[in-house]
Amino acid sequence: MLNPKLIYKVLGSLLVIESIFMTLCLIISVYYSEDDILAFVVSILLTLIVAVFCRYTGRNANNSLGRRDAFLVVTLAWSVFSLFGSLPYIIGGYIPNFTNAYFETISGFTTTGATILDDVEHLPHGILFWRSFTQWIGGLGIVFFTIAILPSLVGGSVKVFAVEATGPIKTKLHPRLSTSAQSIWVVFLMLTILCMLSFRVLGMGWFDSINYAMTTIATGGFSTHNDSIEFFRSPAMEYVSTFFCFVSGINFILLYRSVINKEVKSLVNNSEVKFYVSAIAAFTAFIMFLLIHSRGYDVERAFRCAVYQVVSFITTTGLFNDDAAQWPHVTWIVLAVCMFMGACAGSTSGGFKSIRCLMLLKVASNEFKQMLHPKAVLPLKIGDTNISMQRRVTLLSFLTVYCLLFLFCAFTMTAMGIDNTNAITITLSTLGNVGPTLGTEIGPTMSWNDLPGVAKWICSVLMLMGRLEIFSVIVIFTPQFWKE
Repeated sequence: MLNPKLIYKVLGSLLVIESIFMTLCLIISVYYSEDDILAFVVSILLTLIVAVFCRYTGRNANNSLGRRDAFLVVTLAWSVFSLFGSLPYIIGGYIPNFTNAYFETISGFTTTGATILDDVEHLPHGILFWRSFTQWIGGLGIVFFTIAILPSLVGGSVKVFAVEATGPIKTKLHPRLSTSAQSIWVVFLMLTILCMLSFRVLGMGWFDSINYAMTTIATGGFSTHNDSIEFFRSPAMEYVSTFFCFVSGINFILLYRSVINKEVKSLVNNSEVKFYVSAIAAFTAFIMFLLIHSRGYDVERAFRCAVYQVVSFITTTGLFNDDAAQWPHVTWIVLAVCMFMGACAGSTSGGFKSIRCLMLLKVASNEFKQMLHPKAVLPLKIGDTNISMQRRVTLLSFLTVYCLLFLFCAFTMTAMGIDNTNAITITLSTLGNVGPTLGTEIGPTMSWNDLPGVAKWICSVLMLMGRLEIFSVIVIFTPQFWKE
């Protein structure tokens, strides 16, 4: 049975936190004395009013959160956060259309990075910071962030973690989830600071350094310049960006254990990390070869552009240092595979996840062995973890739903008049929280503003489903969910 008072209480607390986040952006606006001050003041007041109402409604709630409550509260949290997060855009007139404003906001919070803005360089600093900050907040999860700072708020926080965490295998650092959440956020913050300082040392201004660090570590891709990282014309910055995107695509629990606990072997010997690194190396080498022989790039530029785009796509970051839409079309297939595959589970990246791809390959390998030895009992192991039959069924179910959802939405996009290449890559991009697409109409360097309004709402739903791993959203719309 659902616990509506607790849901109101959680949503109220989250909205209070969102108003605090907006206050930080207000400080940026006041510092630069630009015209977005009023937009943030009004947005903060409206958010606080609704937060107080929700907290008052849930004032006598107990902290017992059931599994159904967890599914509903997480989906509502991301949806409501995006709703109120769109207020500064609408009130300030920077994105007056509600559909566009909501699309931009949920793209930020889900770290997708798709944007309807054609010219971000004319936006005030406070709004630019808010765009980047939404991605940083959404990097490890809105509700997960709440568990880290308000451990007493959600009694069923383990259930919430199971809904928000990415990947088929959940791991914890500490018996108390709040302690694990705080530890992971420490790693997240440390990486952000290191990335920011690296950009600053290479000549990037403080404001740009902070913004690019937040969107890089969150593998989001929002930029303060229309040309993304290419604006700076700095190979060193591109290599730094590639490195931090790559690191952010690794399971944060593994990073914590290898850096803080000095368990480097757990990272080096991890099967998913090996698969992730091997895929990047293979894809980079292939694209690098094509750029040298088909586009006349020199070796260094070919390697830099290839590895940057491969890492950006596979970690679903979406930053770019070259226009991949102008590359040989066969590279689009490789980048589309990167879009689908994604980086490691437990990271800030989206996509299907490398661990699932590895599991599918092992399932297929076992199937061939079973054909030759019908009576053999063949275990499926990923590292030291034995994958149970139930997890294998869940994996195949997830793949089936993922593919059906992809085919349905790609068909719908095509029916709206969007060309085939864009329809396919738009669906892949939003469902995998990637951001850029590949095609002639909406390529990696273009905005999504020309999409029909209905298509933008479909993309918004796909971004939310991709961030919450599909099942967590779909289950809410099943009749069984609402039955006592």
